[in-house]
Amino acid sequence: MRRLPVGHMCWLILLGLAAAATPLAAQPYPSKTIRFVSATAAGNPPDVVVRLIATELAESEGWRIVVENKLGAMQTIGAAEVLKQPADGYTVLSIAMALAAAPALMPNLGFQLDTDFTPVIKLATADHVLVVPPSLPVKSMAELVSLLKREPDKLTFSSGGFGTPAHLAGEMFKLQTGVRATHVPYRALARALADLLNGTNHFQFISPIPITELVATGKLRALAVTGPSRLPALKDVPTVAEAGFPNMIMQDWFGLLVAKGTPDDVVARLNAAINKALTQPRVRQAIVKLSAVPAGGTPAEMGAHVRSQLTHWSRVVKESGITFQP
Repeated sequence: MRRLPVGHMCWLILLGLAAAATPLAAQPYPSKTIRFVSATAAGNPPDVVVRLIATELAESEGWRIVVENKLGAMQTIGAAEVLKQPADGYTVLSIAMALAAAPALMPNLGFQLDTDFTPVIKLATADHVLVVPPSLPVKSMAELVSLLKREPDKLTFSSGGFGTPAHLAGEMFKLQTGVRATHVPYRALARALADLLNGTNHFQFISPIPITELVATGKLRALAVTGPSRLPALKDVPTVAEAGFPNMIMQDWFGLLVAKGTPDDVVARLNAAINKALTQPRVRQAIVKLSAVPAGGTPAEMGAHVRSQLTHWSRVVKESGITFQP
């Protein structure tokens, strides 16, 4: 067997050592498992959407991804968890609209959503529907406002919990219309919906998914959709703008962030792959089934959206006078 010169042997050894010592960060992203931290409850639309994206990335890109739920305190527990990890793109925060209201409600959070995180992408948007039980003698949003003004503080609106989109929408509704009503939070959406159906509470802003059939069968009455367009599943229900309340347009939204300091090329890689995933028919169809609309776009667009939402919900919280209630 022919022996290599000593000099060649040394070079080979040095090259081998250099390859072994190459840091993981220098390897093409992603070179290990990515962890998506879902700050919302399993089974809720934001969580379902991020799991759809994770599945698509695993199948189309070959990425290894795990989704872990870290919920509580208006999604701030999940956000804090991501900030504990290295800013390398391997821990990604999945959030929804309510987190934009958290800084105004909890000023001592210890982090800023717009400066301690880097935006990646907006995943989807979703409307809510203003519904009432048939026992309430109103058939339009205008009639509900008139009733509330005639009977201030006598009617209640429900939600699946403090700081949820349903709660925030109700507070925004009160501000925009000048009505007074009492918020009744529940720990479980199913119980809130049950008490709405039996007339214990008088109105609620709610996702279309659990109420479409209830509206079709007359068990609930839908007065308006909070988004800019009518919903195909509720095509006879006007938008809030069509009902005469254009300032009540409100959409929930779902998106991804990473910790500030994450390399720009990593953010760009994530953004490009997820934008591609959002164009896939199977992903889009699954999102539409949630009564949501696929979004996408650039990190800069997501960042501008987050900043505008922080400003908007800060004003709503301040003017409504609500305070955090764990």
